[in-house]
Amino acid sequence: MEPVNEKGSRFLLDTHVLLWWLFDDPKLSGMAHNVIQAPDNTILVSSASGWEIATKYRLGKLPHAGEVAQNLPSLLRQSRMDVLPITMEHALAAGVLPGPHRDPFDRMLIAQGQIEGLPIVTSDPVFKQYPVELVW
Repeated sequence: MEPVNEKGSRFLLDTHVLLWWLFDDPKLSGMAHNVIQAPDNTILVSSASGWEIATKYRLGKLPHAGEVAQNLPSLLRQSRMDVLPITMEHALAAGVLPGPHRDPFDRMLIAQGQIEGLPIVTSDPVFKQYPVELVW
């Protein structure tokens, strides 16, 4: 699903989109780039993304993300992004999401997108299995 209005709206970033933005990676789509840089938009990053980055860095799955893992709050402020905390409602919704997808980080983002009515900026096709608005 595409957002009706891409400016002056709130968006939730998937973790890979956040990393691609921070690293100026060309894999970031033009639409995602425009949504993130639009000054009227509110860009949200889930606490789950911080957890995912730190975990994957510790496990060696994101060896290039050391600075991000250590300085994420500061990097988010510099990028004018806000943190979306995980609430009990989010946790319970993520825990009972149907479907075979088992990634706890993705499940949390899906639950947060649904509960908060946020489009999720992601290139991950697994999100299409769930009733949540997507931007790519």
